[in-house]
Amino acid sequence: MTNRTRSSTSRRDGITTIADVARKAGVSEATVSRAMRDFPQVRPELRNRVLAAAAELHYVADSNASRLASGKTRTIGIVAPQLTTWYVSQMSAGLEDVLHAAGNDLLISALSTPTRRQDLREGRIRFRQRVDALVLVDAFVGHDWEPPPAEPPVIVVGERLDSGRSLGIDDEHGGFLAVRHLLELGHRRIGIIGGGAPETDFSPVSKFRTAGACRALQTCGVEPAIKRNGKFTIEGGRAAAVTILDMPDENRPTAIFCFSDEMAFGAMQAIRERGCSVPADVSIVGFDDHTVSESIGLTTIRQPVRELGRRAAERALLASSEEPCGNEHELLPIELIVRGSTAPIR
Repeated sequence: MTNRTRSSTSRRDGITTIADVARKAGVSEATVSRAMRDFPQVRPELRNRVLAAAAELHYVADSNASRLASGKTRTIGIVAPQLTTWYVSQMSAGLEDVLHAAGNDLLISALSTPTRRQDLREGRIRFRQRVDALVLVDAFVGHDWEPPPAEPPVIVVGERLDSGRSLGIDDEHGGFLAVRHLLELGHRRIGIIGGGAPETDFSPVSKFRTAGACRALQTCGVEPAIKRNGKFTIEGGRAAAVTILDMPDENRPTAIFCFSDEMAFGAMQAIRERGCSVPADVSIVGFDDHTVSESIGLTTIRQPVRELGRRAAERALLASSEEPCGNEHELLPIELIVRGSTAPIR
């Protein structure tokens, strides 16, 4: 860039402004703003001209000014029961993949108590004025819940809403696939390590995965499986597996289906502590396809958690821009991944 160009396109403080880019591209400042924010009504050739001018002038948009001008915060919120789990971290990473590319920020909050859950159901969203849209991850507000009309658009992940704007996986089919695999290996005494206790578990995940497991058992005329509460944690899975392993030999399951890989990790630990082995003594199936699962050979139901986050972010951006984002419930595919933690019954 020549000195003449620099002096004619920059303010005295050396910072290039949107007016400078508009003059360089031969368009209005409003067109520059729309082109820089990738508005669909800007013609491709016009957008390319604006972007070329901005690149030549080393223009960096003032995000605060842009937000004030547009009336948008350019921030998407995510609310989840726990923020420390692998599932939520992968979901957040998927959201960030899309939001970062779109120049948006991610605001994270925990829905850690029944009071906060009730506040959400009744429309008391804590940071509603700080976000353009909200993604609820496993908030389990109920299929008949409708976001208050004055609130930001809401995208629900992990639960089907009658009003739409939700996405997830087929948990019942996942439970069916897991137990059918164990049945095909000859197992007939199959234990289940599920989620929270009925009085504290708001999740339909446990209900649907249990239903799928029982449907698979019924196809073989097998009695309902023994179920224990593993709280969706490694330690919870270990403790639940201990109670299963303490059963009399004639009743003890030869295989265990865990509703999360983390609970399966705990169950495998308990089996090793008893001097037994996986899968020679007990076969184990998890659910998630955690990052660690492949390295330890865990058979599991793979769900595309990061892709769920990406799709939720795309929907949130569309909803916040008042573009149609689809009101149908979207199901992403799952699959059984067979590894070394399952084997035919001896």
